[in-house]
Amino acid sequence: MRKIVPLMLVLIALFVFFATAAMGADSAPPPPKVVNSGDTAWMLVSTALVMLMTPGLGLFYAGMVRKKNVLGTIMQSFIMLCMVSVIWVLWGYTLSFGPDKGGIIGGFEWFGLNTVGQEPSDYANTIPHLLFMMYQGMFAVITPALITGAFAERMKFSALMLFSALWLTFVYSPLCHWVWGGGWIGAKLGALDFAGGTVVHINSAVAAIAAIIVIGKRKGYGRVPMPPHNLTMTITGAALLWFGWFGFNAGSALTSGGLASVAFVTTNTATGAAAMAWMFFEWAHRGKPTALGIASGAVAGLVAITPAAGFVTPMSAIIIGAGAGIICYFAVSFIRPKLGYDDSLDVIGVHGAGGTWGALATGLFATISVNSTGKDGLFYGNSGLFLTQLIAVVSSYVFVFIASFILLKIVDAAVGLRIDEEDEATGLDLAVHGENGYDFEA
Repeated sequence: MRKIVPLMLVLIALFVFFATAAMGADSAPPPPKVVNSGDTAWMLVSTALVMLMTPGLGLFYAGMVRKKNVLGTIMQSFIMLCMVSVIWVLWGYTLSFGPDKGGIIGGFEWFGLNTVGQEPSDYANTIPHLLFMMYQGMFAVITPALITGAFAERMKFSALMLFSALWLTFVYSPLCHWVWGGGWIGAKLGALDFAGGTVVHINSAVAAIAAIIVIGKRKGYGRVPMPPHNLTMTITGAALLWFGWFGFNAGSALTSGGLASVAFVTTNTATGAAAMAWMFFEWAHRGKPTALGIASGAVAGLVAITPAAGFVTPMSAIIIGAGAGIICYFAVSFIRPKLGYDDSLDVIGVHGAGGTWGALATGLFATISVNSTGKDGLFYGNSGLFLTQLIAVVSSYVFVFIASFILLKIVDAAVGLRIDEEDEATGLDLAVHGENGYDFEA
């Protein structure tokens, strides 16, 4: 008995020691966030790549309109780069990513970038908070620019600026917060959106639906030919979009490591598959493969892989891309003519159909073998993720449509949405901006 007591005391002492050590480990503060130069360099490049996408979008859109509207169409994208860059710093970023308020919106604590500095943030542990803010700002820039393709050739410039400022504040910022900023779709529902399938593409396409309903068709639509005036410009724009999209998707890893490499590969693979699928489907349907078709197919693939880029394998990316090429071609070539709506540059058919397919496909093909912070999808044994993605998509559709419709009505009452018939006949370039896109006599 005398030998047992000291042994028990030793065992108790050892237990207390290790228990205390374990509790100390649990309660120890997390390691400090440290800026990593490699990650920072990659994210600086990615931010610049995403910035280039908006002027690229301007060229992509401008080549598809009539030549009397080429400058006006480019201007609609370029002004977004200017205006949203300022709004984002003032209040857009804090509403989107500021401290969460009930899962609905970010607080005003970071208004004017108050306390947003060179140190890392909770969103990105190895890059400066300012850089994360700027990177996300480039997403905010291109999203309202995408909407302009739906009402190309017929909206007032003043109305565009007012609507875009309101829309960024009351539609983009809340939805962005819901998905990425700690809101209910991402943090609570658990939906996956790697780089903006919901936040950017579904968001812009549903707003485009509302805009088409409120603004109406172009004069002569369905009776007067309105062919693209410069497809070389459109293909150049598509190439710039493809180039910039590597920053859009691979940059969303927020590091320069393996996950960025996966997203880089899946982005390129899906885009090629979508362009080929659109081309072959169009070839079989119309008898000729067109330049506009292959460019549109490439963009459709970029759109569809965006929510899935960092969650799926390259082989899944081929399926997602090919599906996007076929689905978006069907939406543009069959659904739009049948319903008769005037979506000037196929925002709904490409970004709406492609973004919806991509968000749902993420629920099918996502796998934690690619990204341990994600989830397995339906084809990897988790049917719940597909349902989650469906709820996120439907909720976004309802919110964005209602909010955008209301804002469009407000802007219409305040300044009027449409240019008058005479200016529409003259074209945006001369009537609105007093310039010509082309002067062949100079």
